[in-house]
Amino acid sequence: MSRLEQELEKSEKRTTPNKIIIAFVIFSAFIGALGGFIYWTTSDLPKIKSLEEYAPIESSRVYSSDGKVIAELYLERRTFIPHYQIPPHVKKAFISVEDIRFYYHPGVDLIGIFRALWHDIKAGGIVEGGSTITQQLARMLFLTSDRSLKRKLKEAVLSIKIEKHYTKDEILGLYLNQAYFGTRAYGIEAASQTYFGKSVKEISIGEAALLASLPKAPSRYSPFKNPQKARERRSVALKQMLNHHFITKADFDKAEKESLPLTLHMRKYEAPYFIEFLRQRLEQKYGTEIYTAGYRIYSTLDYRLQKIAEEAVKNGIETVEKRVSPGIQASLIAIDLRTGHIKAMVGGLDFWANQYNRAIQAKRQPGSAFKPFVYLTAFNSGLLSGDKVADSPISFRGARHGEVWSPKNYDGKYYGVVTLKTALAKSLNAATVRLANRVGIANVIDTAQKLGIKSNLQPYLPTALGSSDLTLMEIVCAYSAFATGRIIEPQLYERILNRDGAVIDETMPKGQETVNKNVIEEMKIVLHAVIQEGTAQRAKELVRPVYGKTGTTNDYTDAWFIGFDDSFVVGVWVGRDNHTPIGPKETGARAALPIWIEFMKKVPPQTPQD
Repeated sequence: MSRLEQELEKSEKRTTPNKIIIAFVIFSAFIGALGGFIYWTTSDLPKIKSLEEYAPIESSRVYSSDGKVIAELYLERRTFIPHYQIPPHVKKAFISVEDIRFYYHPGVDLIGIFRALWHDIKAGGIVEGGSTITQQLARMLFLTSDRSLKRKLKEAVLSIKIEKHYTKDEILGLYLNQAYFGTRAYGIEAASQTYFGKSVKEISIGEAALLASLPKAPSRYSPFKNPQKARERRSVALKQMLNHHFITKADFDKAEKESLPLTLHMRKYEAPYFIEFLRQRLEQKYGTEIYTAGYRIYSTLDYRLQKIAEEAVKNGIETVEKRVSPGIQASLIAIDLRTGHIKAMVGGLDFWANQYNRAIQAKRQPGSAFKPFVYLTAFNSGLLSGDKVADSPISFRGARHGEVWSPKNYDGKYYGVVTLKTALAKSLNAATVRLANRVGIANVIDTAQKLGIKSNLQPYLPTALGSSDLTLMEIVCAYSAFATGRIIEPQLYERILNRDGAVIDETMPKGQETVNKNVIEEMKIVLHAVIQEGTAQRAKELVRPVYGKTGTTNDYTDAWFIGFDDSFVVGVWVGRDNHTPIGPKETGARAALPIWIEFMKKVPPQTPQD
């Protein structure tokens, strides 16, 4: 060996340890950097224990007093369902599509990742994802959908932590309750209701396979937008279920033949005018919680009575429009005299065409329907229904200098001296104004306000004939005092439960004794006379004691009937939104009373309670 070769060999022996040291330093730096990157990436991970307080955004449901779901209030339509109530074939459909090794991996599936990578390479593009159901849940609950390495790493770490704290079935249940299925349906139960109109507990294998196809791309695989793609995607899911022995060949063949859903089952409100009124009240009290907290709201509305009311209003409008030009509207409110519970509310012919609620928003002249306040004032002053009043021409100084106001009766006749009972039964204007002048219009207004009338009442005698605008709700509630002596406060719901079933709100009947019993008896005498011998004789066909008063305004612009029996106080208004006349001779007795009678005919009398 030459001297040069010997020197080179010695040199290499000296530098080898240096290379090892350098390599070790580089490797250590890499490991440190990697560890630092991982620490930096995962240092701000959310606490997995927060899942113990998992409370997804959930729809609130409104129930009628007879137990029917009549509305859902939501931002995201979601109804939470425990994992143990989700049928096995539904779970298997999702596992087949999303994560076949779900029950075997620790949250991250390396085998699944390599399998998906291999399929992507063969296809020349991304055709299969490697995310497990647990990873998808972690992303939905804690992370964003960006494709960064940092997010992917966080997702993996979170998934492993989730798997350590929760069972597989709990994880699958959380995933199914959180996933988005399109058409504003979040969670498996809402999706089942939206696509099939039934609970997830009731869906078939084919329907489960269709739902399992949606989360990947809800719009692309929607059976309503792309039925062919939806059918193909469902077939893929069914084949996966068959291949993994989750279903039999017979199950597969049957599911393949199932038709796709044709229409969305988006819940429209039942009793929409009532629900909107209730929604506004609850939003004032609870804010956005009513859309997200999964409340169970038990309303006062009786679903059967509501349907009777809607049918009566519809039939009444159709009957009137056979006599006059179209464009008639009507409203109806029915309230339980014992509790103040609103049992039915119709605010117009079609809420979905016009949301204006004529039962609570429209202020219209009540006409003669206001007269009972005059007679109540007279009875409070000591007069009786058998006392006399003159029904003869009378004039008063008008609002302007030189004007004279002379109230006339509807038929142009005068009846001389009559009892107060006859005066109200026949709705005599001259006699009523003379009585109002006698007791004082200021006292009449005070009486109405004590009974809950909040609208402005003009301090002039024409107010006695109903010239000041009121809402139907106001006058119906006030009439309850004629029936019971108590002012009732209308109630829209009985109680509200949170998602755990605990009562968080409950209403109690509220009423204030305002009219003494002797005066109530006098009021019932005169209001019953309206039915027996007066302007509302058609109501005698009800063959039970009923009481009430018709109302008609100038030029037949507004028609009213407000009345009650021993159980309910019910009011009906008929008119046009533009304040033009309904039509010739369309009085309260002709236009509004038939609606009231149709409703009351189908309402069973109740036993009054003290």
